[in-house]
Amino acid sequence: MKRRDVLTLGAGLLVAPQVLAQAPAWPNRPVRFVVPYIPGSAPDVIARNLAERISASIGQSVVIENRGGAGGNIGNEHAARAAPDGYTILLGTNALLTNQALTSRRLGYDVYRDFVPITVAFAMPHCLVVPMSGPATTAALIADLKARPGQPYASGGNGSGAHLAAELFKAATQVEAVHVPFRGAPDIVNNVMAGNVNFGFPTLATVTELIKSGRLRGLGVTSAQRNHALPDVPAVGETVPGFDLTSWFAVMGIAGMPDVAVTRINAAVQAALADPAFRARTTADGSIAVGMGPEQFATFLRSEDQKWTEAVRISGAKVD
Repeated sequence: MKRRDVLTLGAGLLVAPQVLAQAPAWPNRPVRFVVPYIPGSAPDVIARNLAERISASIGQSVVIENRGGAGGNIGNEHAARAAPDGYTILLGTNALLTNQALTSRRLGYDVYRDFVPITVAFAMPHCLVVPMSGPATTAALIADLKARPGQPYASGGNGSGAHLAAELFKAATQVEAVHVPFRGAPDIVNNVMAGNVNFGFPTLATVTELIKSGRLRGLGVTSAQRNHALPDVPAVGETVPGFDLTSWFAVMGIAGMPDVAVTRINAAVQAALADPAFRARTTADGSIAVGMGPEQFATFLRSEDQKWTEAVRISGAKVD
């Protein structure tokens, strides 16, 4: 019989030395932060702000990986295929919930099967924008769309928040407009400013400074109330009663990732949002700090699923 190397512990307990070897503590290498939107978009800016603070807290680099397109589906599917080792996280948005409701085909990920909720960091309304030469008010835009149906509007891709906001707006006001999908909010802004399309609903953070500087006209924010960043811009609901649509931005992990990774990433984000300087800097563009932890997030996700699925049904929006 071959002799096995063993260690004796206590009263004759034999344990192989290999058992005593501990797996490397998390994290022992950089963490990849998948952002399913293009550089310069509001989700990208939010992810980079969070990555900086997460990195400082865990003592490892947090590397942004932009995978934009298809309303977030490309990046979401890419992240869902990652190993559940705690070294890949996702900038999750409500598009995770709307994308399935918008299509009859099966997506390459399932929000409940493939991801684990860590924290909802920020919420963000969208903003109805037109060129500076466009209508001066939401009411004037509605009148123009009724007089000249079929005008083009830009979105950040099929199933994006900007797409759904526009479709809800069309349904609520009974106007007709043609959807022109792009890869993200910066593309919406550029094409509206250039007059290639007549309006769009990019995230507010993308257009705050452009509206303040007079380069783009903001007609209304999509939240129920006006936003602190642009208090003079009305809510769309002041013209279209009941209109209320707010996107959110969260950190999600890959299902099965170590609990320690979930705990430490959540703690890093909570600490960042509790820092007055960080909070002031990251909400100046119209973002709204949330700071919801894993358990609350899990409950919130279910309620948001119902809300956004119903919003898709009411809007009649579909992606073929």
